[in-house]
Amino acid sequence: MNYTLHNDFSEINLQEWNDLLTQSITDTPFLRHEYQSAWWQHRGGGEWQNAQLLLVSAREGDVLVGIAPLFIAEYENQPTLLLNGSIEISDYLDLIVRKDDHAKFLTGLLDFLASTLPDNWSALDWYNLPDISPTLAALQTEASTRGWTHLEEIYHPTPRIALNGSFDDYLAKIDKKQRHEIRRKMRRAAESELNVRFVLVDKPADIEPELNTFFDLMVHDPNKANFLHPAMREQMTAVLRAAHEHGYLWLGFFEIDGVKTAASLNFDYGNKLWGYNSGVSREHMELSPGWVLLGHTIQWCCENNRYEFDFMRGDEDYKYRFGGVNQYVMRARLTK
Repeated sequence: MNYTLHNDFSEINLQEWNDLLTQSITDTPFLRHEYQSAWWQHRGGGEWQNAQLLLVSAREGDVLVGIAPLFIAEYENQPTLLLNGSIEISDYLDLIVRKDDHAKFLTGLLDFLASTLPDNWSALDWYNLPDISPTLAALQTEASTRGWTHLEEIYHPTPRIALNGSFDDYLAKIDKKQRHEIRRKMRRAAESELNVRFVLVDKPADIEPELNTFFDLMVHDPNKANFLHPAMREQMTAVLRAAHEHGYLWLGFFEIDGVKTAASLNFDYGNKLWGYNSGVSREHMELSPGWVLLGHTIQWCCENNRYEFDFMRGDEDYKYRFGGVNQYVMRARLTK
């Protein structure tokens, strides 16, 4: 494998990157070229003020076989290599490489980084690796071989709902009390004297006003309002706009008397729905707009043959009440 260090995302063809991703050990929307590029442009909404892009590709002949989207920054008092997208808003990260090429690519990558930038970094700290990623075991092996220290720990749970059948089939599999609660709330909203409806934004729609409405709903939650500072709003707008342009942004609203009262923003990618964020107005809480919208979202998944709804990072109680089963994202740290 021949390794190349890049200083800009334009140096790797978008289509070539995304084609390799579809065959990679981890294929998530957070690893697509347009997402990665938009994230780097804003550095995670200001999460990283001083960082240097270290984008590494590997080829065999003219064929792209691996990509390591990395950056270097001072982290925990050490110059550290992190995965581009770290840490806060990119729920799943990894190397981009086929399973058969993975071990060879990682070994060669670490050799390349050690020889090309020997004094620039002293640690590698990779967050949000899926618990099933072969990168975890490979990093442990590399640390042992090289005499580096190794740390691996659970970073966050990522609850998911497996779907295979109708909405009624889904409901039949969850806790009886929660099943009745979901049905009751959806029925009460449908039977309300108010005009209520579930609205899915069309893919060709002008997305800017829809995103503004979503953000307006998101900040009704004080914690989300603190999170959505101006730099983070610019960051999220950039990655969501990119997802819309490439056809996998999924944005649904629950309307009450023509007013958007709850929003569910997801990625519709790889035949599953990735639950990215949500927002709920504090008006009409008697109709449980957030719960009702989530019910409609899962129902949409069932009716459109999506095999999974992924709540992604976080252990909020409602995720388990809707039947979420934990998987995890991990942190792996190697220190020279």
